[in-house]
Amino acid sequence: MNTLNKIVISTLFLIAAPFANACEYPSKPAQMPDGKTATKEEMLVGVKHINAYQETMKAYLACIEADEALASQAAENEDEDAEKQRSQLFNKKYNAAVDEQTLVVEEFNLQIRAYKSRSN
Repeated sequence: MNTLNKIVISTLFLIAAPFANACEYPSKPAQMPDGKTATKEEMLVGVKHINAYQETMKAYLACIEADEALASQAAENEDEDAEKQRSQLFNKKYNAAVDEQTLVVEEFNLQIRAYKSRSN
């Protein structure tokens, strides 16, 4: 890699550094409706909150994927162990977010089932 490429990559890192933590982890919906007692309107509001949460999680996952791609490109000369650690950290971060999203959605689905069982 020539000196100009190194300068360009270093400059890009300096410019991108403030944005490296720009991937803001979405917070779970503040309150889930209780399917045993909620009204139809409360359940519909819950659906809107879950949909919004899923969209922000989708954006978060895309953001960390983009960050990982940039880090991977920028660190093309890193040793194998460093690359492996970076990759493992990304996978843990990504999988933890997906796992949490799955749990939140399943929790809401339980409330939907409870609501529907009341209606029957």
